[in-house]
Amino acid sequence: MKLKHKLGGQDLDAAITELAKKDYQRIKKDEGFSFDWEIEKDNEVYKIYLLSNEKEILGLMSLVDRKEEYRVHLNLLEIRKKHQGREKEIERIAGCLIAFAASAAIKRGYYGFVSLESKTKLIEHYQENYGFRPQGRYLVIEGDSSQYLVQKYLGDE
Repeated sequence: MKLKHKLGGQDLDAAITELAKKDYQRIKKDEGFSFDWEIEKDNEVYKIYLLSNEKEILGLMSLVDRKEEYRVHLNLLEIRKKHQGREKEIERIAGCLIAFAASAAIKRGYYGFVSLESKTKLIEHYQENYGFRPQGRYLVIEGDSSQYLVQKYLGDE
């Protein structure tokens, strides 16, 4: 998958893998992340990093497999502070993580059904940038919307 350096515009090769046990202590001490990721240990927790610098975690995501509801719930998503907002150095981090969740939901036979519960100020962002739509108290993507994200962000894999 490709991330993009905002200033130079060059593509950056990245990977998403499951978070290793040793990473939790490192994240706890890392000022680039705000959440206590230890709380997410019972979920599937993934990290995204550049292949050229595997030690720096760019973003984290916690997924919960809701088998009985045929969906993957994106429980928590956090991007390293320096890669958030208008001043970010690297783009496409959140998109790749969300596309990875959509891909997981497709592979599990859930037709790409991904849900998340968003802070009020981010609802519009998820709708405009990733195709989520409101469904009850959640925002969701599925079907063609999920397939589109997978193709857009993970298509080179």
